[in-house]
Amino acid sequence: MADKSIEREAVIITQGKYLASAVQKEQYPEIQRKEVVFIGRSNVGKSSLINSLTRVRNLARVSGQPGKTQTINFYEIGAKIQEIEERQDFYLVDLPGYGYAKTGAQRRKIWSRFINEYLLGSPNIQFVCQLIDIRHEPMASDIEMFRWLVENNLPVLVVATKADKVGKNTVAKNIASIKRALGIPELPVLPYSSMKNQGRAELLEVIADCLIPEAAKNE
Repeated sequence: MADKSIEREAVIITQGKYLASAVQKEQYPEIQRKEVVFIGRSNVGKSSLINSLTRVRNLARVSGQPGKTQTINFYEIGAKIQEIEERQDFYLVDLPGYGYAKTGAQRRKIWSRFINEYLLGSPNIQFVCQLIDIRHEPMASDIEMFRWLVENNLPVLVVATKADKVGKNTVAKNIASIKRALGIPELPVLPYSSMKNQGRAELLEVIADCLIPEAAKNE
């Protein structure tokens, strides 16, 4: 029997699979698709969020060891959007975590080079989800990354992870703190709990808006 709560969803993820890992352009997937990118400090909960968003168990491997993701990982995702007949396929792109102190300077330099090459070179990026742990003030590396993305004209959606770890009043207070630290008081910040799937429907709506063909939007 179908889950009625799933039937009511405006966006349904119909498939999610790991596709490729890359550290250079030649290793990117051959088929061009729209890309939604996830970036954040090491251990911010990217893998858990990807698994929550897609509802594919262990699609992204969750590790207690910071700095585990060392490549650009491409996942092929299929989405059924209400009132759009054809399934919309896109890539969810998971970038290595930044700001991990134990990563050697040479390794950080290499990571920085291939991450920059991807972010500045891919014509398919729709927007970048920058994940920030809601429990703490944004760190210098968070602020630096946010400013770099904005300066390079990459659309950013800030997602405040681990929202289930703090009370409702603290969520509002800490989101205001994130906005102040990033210097944009009117910045949209989406609280997300991978444990409770809080924020999932809202994030899927943002993704769906990027995926809907222009012809369908104009109908």
